[in-house]
Amino acid sequence: IRQQREIHVVMGNEACDLDSTVSALALAYFLAQTSPAPGAAFVPVLNIPRADFALRSETTFLLRQRGIAAAALVFRDEIDLGALHRAGLLSLTLVDHHVLPGADAALEEAVVEVLDHRPLEQERGAPCQVTVEPVGSCATLVTERILQGPPGVLDGTTAALLHGTILLDCINLSPAAGKVTPRDVACVSLLEERFPELPARDAVFGALQAAKFDVTGLTTEQMLRKDLKVLSNDEVVVAISGVFEDLETFLLRPGLLQDLEAFCQARGYAGLVAMTVSFNEHHEPTRKLAVYSAQEPLRATLCRALEEATTPSLLLRPLPSPWPGVAAYAQGNAVAARKKVLPILRAAL
Repeated sequence: IRQQREIHVVMGNEACDLDSTVSALALAYFLAQTSPAPGAAFVPVLNIPRADFALRSETTFLLRQRGIAAAALVFRDEIDLGALHRAGLLSLTLVDHHVLPGADAALEEAVVEVLDHRPLEQERGAPCQVTVEPVGSCATLVTERILQGPPGVLDGTTAALLHGTILLDCINLSPAAGKVTPRDVACVSLLEERFPELPARDAVFGALQAAKFDVTGLTTEQMLRKDLKVLSNDEVVVAISGVFEDLETFLLRPGLLQDLEAFCQARGYAGLVAMTVSFNEHHEPTRKLAVYSAQEPLRATLCRALEEATTPSLLLRPLPSPWPGVAAYAQGNAVAARKKVLPILRAAL
């Protein structure tokens, strides 16, 4: 602010998974290399507090492997986007999401570009540039953007980050997982063609998947924070956590109900939806859901919305739950990942 420079922030969603992180890093790097704007600073921002970064195990693994130190990264609690916007200095590009949470509503008018692969929930008019495409990974859209730019901008480190992210997001390009598209496959192939020294796909995916699903030693609170998104209306805030453990195992954690109550009370959440996922040796997903709220009407509202959803239908089957206030389900539509469930829950609220 003291230097009165334009600050162009590229920021992923508040879950800050590998796709959001790498998309922000790679696009900010590309914009910094190609922008004609003199004096502009391009800053990738990881949309979590620095203290939560250690929980993003696949992200810390890949960045460490590629020699990118955590000290070189900028986290959400280290930059005051509101102050930059009020000073008229902020331009904001959103990657891997296009709907800002309610707490960031004041930043809406600073958004100049969106790259996302979720179903479009919010229209944006000119001059905001919107790219919302149904690909498996937002990193695919970033890769396409970079490859359409000047030759020589893409370097080996950025290519490796994008390559690994697309493979993890698209479950090693397996059609059985229901996420990959021909554009994801094409980008991985182009990156491998341009950088033949990239490691083999199976090795990259195996290492990242193992890091992502390693929840050894994590408390319930840490597991819920590891991959967390938040939805709200004027009255309530609801957390949606991706949990990398089988639901039955998760429900048998000692003191789980007290942990859920404490987690929600500490953060002002009226309810929580935990979405678990696991994969078999053929890369086929198994998905299950748990819905918790101490407020019975809210729990009933969330459960009814999930049970009755048609776009898409989740094909839920109730499972036994050992805890009062926690409803559990097997999800028959296993290709409906969280990005397809979020609009259902947002509409319910």
